[in-house]
Amino acid sequence: MHTGHSIVLASASPRRRDLLRESGWNVRIKPSDIEELMPAHLTVGETTLFNAKRKASHVARHERDSLVLAADTLVSFGGRILGKPRDLDEAFEMLSLLGGQTHEVFSGVWLVSVPTRKACGFIEVSRVRFRCLSPDEIREYMRRIGPLDKAGAYAAQKNEMDVIAAIEGSWTNVIGLPMETLFNVLKNF
Repeated sequence: MHTGHSIVLASASPRRRDLLRESGWNVRIKPSDIEELMPAHLTVGETTLFNAKRKASHVARHERDSLVLAADTLVSFGGRILGKPRDLDEAFEMLSLLGGQTHEVFSGVWLVSVPTRKACGFIEVSRVRFRCLSPDEIREYMRRIGPLDKAGAYAAQKNEMDVIAAIEGSWTNVIGLPMETLFNVLKNF
């Protein structure tokens, strides 16, 4: 618990905001307008860290007295990166692909403290197994969760309809912010 400490979240994600607030942080939202990039020479994990660092650094230029946190999360299945779906058809395709399978969720997290001149980041990976899903179940699931703002087109925090059968690793990472590792890193700030 970090009651009384403040952090600037360089993200509009309500899930990340809620995870931080539930842990006792005073959170101020300052989304970065940096476009996320997918450099071909980087692994999925490196890509998430690269984008998190860019977002945090951009916001830190304007938040010179604050601790700034940014994160980026991507889903990877069979060498394919699944970010946020462009539309409902792509969301349906992603969920159809993941049904009955195991995939990986990567989050890159970057912290910048301008006053102390500290910066660091880390990558977290979790493995998630979905149960088998029928086309009708996928459509109902999508109706319930609104998949367009979620990497991989799903929401672990709700697990509507018990879509997720098992998680290996950090559950909060699958939501979008690996809190267990973050707590340890924050001790340096």
